[in-house]
Amino acid sequence: MHLKKVTLLLLFSTLGGFSQTHLSLKEAVETGAANYGVVKAKNSYAKAAQETVKQARRDYLPNLNLSAQQDYGTVNGQNGPLYGFGGLGVASSGLPLAEQNWNAAFGALYLVNMNWDFFTFGRMQQRINIAKADAERQQKDFEQEQFQQKVKIAGAYLNLLASQRLQISQLKNLNRSQVVLNNAAVRVKNGLLPGVDSTLASAEVSRAKIALNQIKEQVKVQNNRLVELMGVEPKDYVVDTTFVASVPKAMVAGELQADSINNPIRQFYKSRIELSKSQLSLYKKEYYPTFSLFGVYQTRGSGFNSDYATNQNSFTKSYADGVDPTRKNYLLGVGMTWNLTTIARSSKKVSAQKLIGQGLEEEYKAVDLQLKSQEDAANARLGFAMENYSEAPRQVRAAQQAYLQRTTLYNNGLTTLVDVTQALYTLNRAETDRDIIYTNVWQALLMKAAATGDFNLFINEF
Repeated sequence: MHLKKVTLLLLFSTLGGFSQTHLSLKEAVETGAANYGVVKAKNSYAKAAQETVKQARRDYLPNLNLSAQQDYGTVNGQNGPLYGFGGLGVASSGLPLAEQNWNAAFGALYLVNMNWDFFTFGRMQQRINIAKADAERQQKDFEQEQFQQKVKIAGAYLNLLASQRLQISQLKNLNRSQVVLNNAAVRVKNGLLPGVDSTLASAEVSRAKIALNQIKEQVKVQNNRLVELMGVEPKDYVVDTTFVASVPKAMVAGELQADSINNPIRQFYKSRIELSKSQLSLYKKEYYPTFSLFGVYQTRGSGFNSDYATNQNSFTKSYADGVDPTRKNYLLGVGMTWNLTTIARSSKKVSAQKLIGQGLEEEYKAVDLQLKSQEDAANARLGFAMENYSEAPRQVRAAQQAYLQRTTLYNNGLTTLVDVTQALYTLNRAETDRDIIYTNVWQALLMKAAATGDFNLFINEF
């Protein structure tokens, strides 16, 4: 009873007792999927792409412009050509008089302008299609990032679990080494054993302490890796170790027939190809002209009277009279614009996009082969893991029996400490193998879920 109390005391002091936070695998996955920065960023990108689709649809609406201006200035005109280069020309409409004068009055222009590219050979619809394809790509990118993050978190959790189980095994090994040392020390003191036995036992205790410290360091590394993937502040966690002593229900029921066709990673690469196809279609449509409808309704006011041509004193400086609209015009029309040099430019855009599409196809093929290879490796790993799972308890039981026999013989003076140490080493190795093998069964299931893209295959076990 005293030995069990010592073991429990050492265990709680090693793992931090109740000062640590207990964490289930589902909690770790849910926290990481919700908090991890890259996942959150790609979720925002996906939502932004959906808004871009709405914006692309609204781009098809006609332009409707309202304009009003009120001015004060002269109206001297001059015969001659004028080009408003860069939009900087001033359109002062007046008579080309013989001499310059500085008569000035108020004037105003109010207009409504509408223009609509009503037929573009499908370019507007294709831009909408591109926005949809890009939104789909962004959504698939978010889904594959979230999926991979869940797999990484689950893998880190299992690694931490294995490290903590190894830590317990090393703690047991230290405790057994200490018991051997205590027994040897008593027997050496009583002259029943040579002093070298006490020295050898002390060396074994030191070795066990070093091994325990090494695994403690590994536990810390794995814990921090899990914390990083969860996107939370650093904290020491105690994970659930109960499930590793059992076989996943899906493996027992034989429900592992899924393939990788719907893997989120594969779907993401397919969405990139679809986006490239949409862009190629748009570039081909740029060869064609644009048909537009347009209309203008305009009113004007002026402080210059209608007889100003014959009487240069017939104007008013009244602001109200100058900006009051007295003349109205409207205009309706249909037009076509076709920049023929666009054909030459777009042809290179088309050929470049075709090459990009070919590159994306090759990337998809590479990912396809990789996923198929991973699935095949996962199936093989599952088989080997189950075989090892059956052998691990046998190895531990045999090692425990050998250790018990050697210690009994040693305590009765029928064998040497070297034999006890060898049995102790064999038992420690068997327990270590068991901890790793039990975890490997779940690692193999996780690998299968990662290859097929069905994370529920793994997480539904919890």
